[in-house]
Amino acid sequence: MTASATIASTGFDGFGLDKALIRGIRALGFETPRTIQFETIPAGLEGRDVLGLAQTGTGKTAAFALPLLDRLLEERRKGPRALVLAPTRELASQIEAEIAALSKFTSLKRVTIYGGVSMHNQIRALRQGPEIVVGCPGRVLDLLQQRRLHLDQIETLVLDEADHMFDMGFLPDIRKILAALPERRQNLLFSATMPREIRKLADDLLTDPYVVELENLAPVGTIDHALILIPEKRKRALLEHVLSRDDCETAIVFTRTKHRARRLAEQLEKAGHRAVALQGNMSQAQRDRAMRGFRQRRFDILVATDIAARGIDVSGISHVINFDVPDTPEAYNHRIGRTGRGEDEGEAWTFVTNHDRGWVRATESMIGQPIPRRQVEGFEPDFEVKSERSRPPRGNPRGTGGGGRQRNGRRNAGNSGNSRNSAGRGRKRRRSG
Repeated sequence: MTASATIASTGFDGFGLDKALIRGIRALGFETPRTIQFETIPAGLEGRDVLGLAQTGTGKTAAFALPLLDRLLEERRKGPRALVLAPTRELASQIEAEIAALSKFTSLKRVTIYGGVSMHNQIRALRQGPEIVVGCPGRVLDLLQQRRLHLDQIETLVLDEADHMFDMGFLPDIRKILAALPERRQNLLFSATMPREIRKLADDLLTDPYVVELENLAPVGTIDHALILIPEKRKRALLEHVLSRDDCETAIVFTRTKHRARRLAEQLEKAGHRAVALQGNMSQAQRDRAMRGFRQRRFDILVATDIAARGIDVSGISHVINFDVPDTPEAYNHRIGRTGRGEDEGEAWTFVTNHDRGWVRATESMIGQPIPRRQVEGFEPDFEVKSERSRPPRGNPRGTGGGGRQRNGRRNAGNSGNSRNSAGRGRKRRRSG
């Protein structure tokens, strides 16, 4: 029996992971490795550099966390020994929480460091010598320059959502952090897209990487997504209509600006909805309270800017509504990826005005297929936005290796699932790892 067949037939047991990690996996209820995990974990366990090109919600965290944790358990010594960089506080916290769950039955220590809060507790935690540091580039660099964080013993570096880190201007900080790391280390880079700057970073960072590319830039098959053409002045009424549907259990509503997110959340609350805002002007404590309330279902509606588009993994979100189109085509997948995660199904509706034609063309070109148009009774549009003809996705890195020098790196078409043509279908609730 081949190694691949063994893993497929035995689930996570086939990877040969430490028994304590297997206990953590079972405690989480994970049974079958998802595609990105099946493809990358063996290479990670071998110590190879890995380049993972995959969309949000595909199981990337466990894909890099399990090899990282297994390596740390082989030989115990004081850290930091692993550094995970993420673009936002929310994503860093989400990664730390999943690592904590996977390593529940070990004594490995970890710390999360990011800005917006006092660094004193973070410094105190670093003095304990945690094996794993999860953080955002800005605060990591601050503590490094203050000699509060020492990276000379790092064995594994993970860059998650590398394209978003570039979008946020973190590339110069990342290069300064890289200069402080040992030359001999394992590098794991994950990105949903491969813009030119991230390709150059991959070339500089990775040596003979094992490359895994899942699907293309189209949304995953568990998401039923569509455009609804609507004049700007009727958006609010359409939003109320969608939120009042029986199948709209929980929703994230995305707006373009912080002010609009706050105002819309207040308007929805006054209208009787359990809504809360999440936007950049809020303190970290306020953001934490908003997310905790949304996870615990004290709020059914989260009105957010793109700060929430990455890294927030809340189960059972039935709808994503783009009240305003994203600033960039790339942000489309990241927003709608908040629903339809794992094996759940979800719906994503984008409100498109007559002024959004350019964004529609660019986004359809990027994902390589037209986005379906939907009409809602009573909200028929008085304009038309023509679809782009189906074509290969712009910027699809298939066949390039994505950086470094590829050898024996497997490619995988992914398990896109079945697309859906009708709204309001039930959502599967069981998740695999």
